[in-house]
Amino acid sequence: MSVIVTDTGFAREDWAHGFSPLSAHQAQDRRGLDLSPDTDPASLLGRLGGIGMIRVDFPSFADGRGFTIARQLRLMGFTGRLRAAGHVISDQYAMARRAGFDEVEISKVQSLRQPEAHWRFRADWRAYDHQSRLRG
Repeated sequence: MSVIVTDTGFAREDWAHGFSPLSAHQAQDRRGLDLSPDTDPASLLGRLGGIGMIRVDFPSFADGRGFTIARQLRLMGFTGRLRAAGHVISDQYAMARRAGFDEVEISKVQSLRQPEAHWRFRADWRAYDHQSRLRG
């Protein structure tokens, strides 16, 4: 069972269409698209319009490739929901939001180790960024 983290805290899964890997995803597929961290976002050029949700896997909290994928997808014009899933820790929540993710999916076990208060502490992600402090 997974827990969805948003700026308002923990939420239940509300995506009812399921997910499919890139290799099985078809045009007009209502399912969300699962991307591995080694996916080249350029391979999705021209295919983003009909996708409602993309979930990017984070196999380790030390693997930051998903942040790059999120940023590239947003720069390519993806406007659907973008979810980081897997080993994202609460300290990375602000970075995930700045990269373009709308939400983070964590395991129930992780939600017990890093309770909602840890994630909500970082929910004001726009206020605490390095560049703002440098300009300030």
